[in-house]
Amino acid sequence: MDQEDILARITAMVDDERRIRDALASGQIDSTTEHERLGQLERSLDQCWDLLRRRRAKTEFGGNPDDAHVRPASQVEGYQN
Repeated sequence: MDQEDILARITAMVDDERRIRDALASGQIDSTTEHERLGQLERSLDQCWDLLRRRRAKTEFGGNPDDAHVRPASQVEGYQN
């Protein structure tokens, strides 16, 4: 997956996030469903952002961006600020 693919996926997931929030507001889904779906979406977004940052870093420092791969959500979510 190249940078453009990752950015397109991020954009699609942000659109999904809006649809989920709209579905809750219109009563199409309940808050439990919203919470579950948003949680899954947030983990996927974190993975995409992580991959994009690592690809950019590899490019900046002379590495091959194709060597960066999606890391498990548990690893990405375990970062400390």
